[in-house]
Amino acid sequence: MLAVVIVTYHSSAVIVDCLKSVRVALQDQGPARVVVADNASGDDTVDLVRRTDPDVEIVRIGRNAGFAAGVNAGIAAAPGCDILVLNPDIRLEPDAVARLRETLAVPGTGIAVPELTGDDGRLHLSLRRRPTVLRALGEALFGGNQAGRVPALGELVVNHAHYATERTVDWATGAAWLVSRACLDALGPLDERYFLYSEETEYMLRAGEHGFAVRYQPRARAVHLGGEQSTSSALWALSAANRVRLHRERHGAAAGLAMRAAVTLNEGIRALAKGRASGQRHRAALSALRDLPAWPGQAAAPPGYVCFSAQDWWYHNRAHSDFQLMRSVAEHRKVLVVNSIGMRMPMPGRSTQVLRRITRKLRSVAKFVRRPMPGFYVMSPLPLPFYGSPLLRRLNAVLVRTQVRLVCRLIGLTEPVIMTTIPTAWDVVRPMRRRSLVFNRSDRHSAFPESDRATIEELEQALLRRADHVLYVSRALMDEERELTGDRAYYLDHGVDLAHFTRTERLPADLAAIPGPRVGFFGALDDYLVDFDLLERLAKDLPDVSLVLIGDADVPMDRLTRHPNVHWLGFRPYDVIPAYGSGFDVAIMPWLDNPWIRHANPIKLKEYLALGLPVVSTDFAELAAYGDRVRVATGPAEFAAAVRATLDDGGPRTPEALRESVLGASWDSRAATLMAMAEAPPGTG
Repeated sequence: MLAVVIVTYHSSAVIVDCLKSVRVALQDQGPARVVVADNASGDDTVDLVRRTDPDVEIVRIGRNAGFAAGVNAGIAAAPGCDILVLNPDIRLEPDAVARLRETLAVPGTGIAVPELTGDDGRLHLSLRRRPTVLRALGEALFGGNQAGRVPALGELVVNHAHYATERTVDWATGAAWLVSRACLDALGPLDERYFLYSEETEYMLRAGEHGFAVRYQPRARAVHLGGEQSTSSALWALSAANRVRLHRERHGAAAGLAMRAAVTLNEGIRALAKGRASGQRHRAALSALRDLPAWPGQAAAPPGYVCFSAQDWWYHNRAHSDFQLMRSVAEHRKVLVVNSIGMRMPMPGRSTQVLRRITRKLRSVAKFVRRPMPGFYVMSPLPLPFYGSPLLRRLNAVLVRTQVRLVCRLIGLTEPVIMTTIPTAWDVVRPMRRRSLVFNRSDRHSAFPESDRATIEELEQALLRRADHVLYVSRALMDEERELTGDRAYYLDHGVDLAHFTRTERLPADLAAIPGPRVGFFGALDDYLVDFDLLERLAKDLPDVSLVLIGDADVPMDRLTRHPNVHWLGFRPYDVIPAYGSGFDVAIMPWLDNPWIRHANPIKLKEYLALGLPVVSTDFAELAAYGDRVRVATGPAEFAAAVRATLDDGGPRTPEALRESVLGASWDSRAATLMAMAEAPPGTG
């Protein structure tokens, strides 16, 4: 599969035409994703992207982190894809993508680059030879164009005949380049230390050293409008300094010193020759070369992550957003998930299935720390969940924090990003050393029926005021709390595991034995979420339909299973849920109308759509964006009628269209946005 990654920064003047050219060039190219990685543009770049192409996947970097960081975020958002990297001032010719993909298929090729021209049709000299000190001296003495006529003396390929035929090159301008997945997997990310210049040089040279050729294809064409380097003194200086840094990194201190002398000579000659006004950028370069710190603003090693989840990895559905986000983050950072420390001790008369819940929590605690996958650790601390007592709250916080700190020390997490979804973690994390604190406001937990509302509300308020970032999946809840969060609030929609939620024709035996048509639900059957009266009415009103319920239940189910057309299959592992969902003719979301649901954004909606299932749901705020895909019903009779209508006509859109509508909602893209935000320096983004 192909993904197009466009890195933007204050790109409102050029991004619209770029996106339009991309969509034309992607026609007849099969499934493809378009990702815009935005470096905290201060203009309306992001709004223009949304208006121009709503299917584009937007990754917000959170700060101006540079070209390499943007490309890396785009790569992270599109795992398994070949990546076409574009500047926003590129205009692809209609067949450019097809020609580049053909070129990438040539054995031994890792990177394919097109012919670039200006908007006046004149050829851009985009091909380069390997940087050497001799070539830098040649350019200093004779100028880039003249030196380029002699390969030993010039880095720039200036012979137009060389641009007329397909060939391999050392490297090429990074305004447009297609990289194979094999090359990406072998080389890893771009080196973000270069910030704006030399990233593609370093990467393409590294590709060649790993046996991946950079191949130029003149039949693939693109217009490049050109950037600010030629007019910006700061960017020109950065380019000159990074040229020296690149050589020093690759060849050592002595070679770096020689390159520094050659580049300094180049800039000095031109500063003198061009005079006071025209030579300003060259004088800026001389200043940068004179000081030349190792790396300007060099970032520390990326932080790990500690996530205080509202769920338990060992017995809850692993589709929950905490787990999905952290699994994707673990592809790039070390992660520790702290299983739920609860919001109140289960008590008879107030809680359901008390003994079962206490028993499974003790089983989870007995596991303490495990590593279910590389870079991803899960721990279950022993809590004292008596949050109604101030003294016991303090004791519990000390107890849990001591356990978490011990595990962090053992696995090497010194100053992590801390993300908490459960409000009771505030007492624990408040004094902990951290890079930043993210409150994942996935639900209004104070509306949870079993919680001590006053205590949980107090903890929620503290997190809303003190967290560095507050992530919302509900726009309604974000708007209600805007006075507390201000510009720290961010809407981060749920994702979906697209690779996992793929329709299959092979159904589980127990589901296949149930007669159709099948109306189904998978997920937790909790009495504070699910409208069981509605389900019972549905079973009565549609006696010829099989109602299939898959999930753990916290209430007796005999009120439903006494109906012959109701089939409760109980808990099924996450791994097999898509196979069960594939057997549904209609998927349902029968929610109660309460404060919890009104501020919810169920992940299962995107999972249903990824399976191509028509959906009937009760109403809640976040459904407003799905009016063309989901039938909404407000009462039992209307709900049953909507299910019947959907069984008759197949729903408002085809299965293929339903799946296509969520292709841009991967968890990897959500995780990339989270990392960019959480790791931004204070005061940026």
